[in-house]
Amino acid sequence: MRRLNVGVIGVGHLGEYHVQKYKNIPSVNLVGVVDIDRKRAREIGERYNTRIFYHHRDILDLVDAVSLAVPTSEHYKIARDVLSRGIHLLVEKPITYSLEPADILIRIAEEQNLILQVGLVERFNPAVREMEKLLTRPVFLESHRMNRFTRRGIDVDVVLDLMIHDLDIFLHIIPSDIKEIHAVGMSVITDKTDIANARLIFENGTVANLTASRVSNIALRKIRVFQTDSFLSVDCQKRTLTVIKLKKGADHDPEYHDLDQEKREFPESDPLQDEIFSFVESINDGKRPEVTGHDGRRALDVALRIMEQIKSNSKILNNHTHPGT
Repeated sequence: MRRLNVGVIGVGHLGEYHVQKYKNIPSVNLVGVVDIDRKRAREIGERYNTRIFYHHRDILDLVDAVSLAVPTSEHYKIARDVLSRGIHLLVEKPITYSLEPADILIRIAEEQNLILQVGLVERFNPAVREMEKLLTRPVFLESHRMNRFTRRGIDVDVVLDLMIHDLDIFLHIIPSDIKEIHAVGMSVITDKTDIANARLIFENGTVANLTASRVSNIALRKIRVFQTDSFLSVDCQKRTLTVIKLKKGADHDPEYHDLDQEKREFPESDPLQDEIFSFVESINDGKRPEVTGHDGRRALDVALRIMEQIKSNSKILNNHTHPGT
């Protein structure tokens, strides 16, 4: 089989990881890397022994597929160029800033029978995947995704930067539309929302509570699922799953209240490698990607609704705090 010719557009902190992962796949030929920061492009090109380009259009005649890891503001323009040239695309999250550009990218990909995958990497976390196998009827879910402050990702609101991962997971595992959204948030360091909390109430009665912060004193990535027969706790950072449920026979004996607790660990896993390998596999096999453009668009839609409610609530709070201004 001919090796797949691939490029990486945008080789900052995250883009370099894409380069590393492609280099680990024998069926891939890494054609080159692209970055408008010429010093960074040369640095990565030399480090991984690959060609360097300074404009994305310069690599498009040479590749079958690309990873796009540039700032979100550039996603639509570059992704449109890539897809319009018949090139498969893995675009980092969020797919775009707004829904209309996302719809255009999805339409181009479908018209040209191309793979459009969105980089919501937690879907490939083995602890999350194992949790999915154990789901019966979730009643309540909660997530906490906290980061220490860095300059990375601050081109977007924390909802698009961090919370969108958990939104995507919850939308994927809850087979119901959203009935209500209640959200609050505030800026702390940047001019955008840095801390956010959202409560989603689904038509089937399931409730999900999501908290995201990029100004925390600790790094935390946890998901908890409460259902009638068990409690599931995922540590996405450590890639572990804890399962707690009544011991067998306990439901038949009111005096027997012991619980079974099991911890499943996946220390050797690499979710980003799995994500990129899945992208390559989808192209080679012509199969639907695990995280589609439609998935990315759906997560973006809910994220934008949360952001709009935070904005509205902030205005109300400011009016109460500063009446008459």
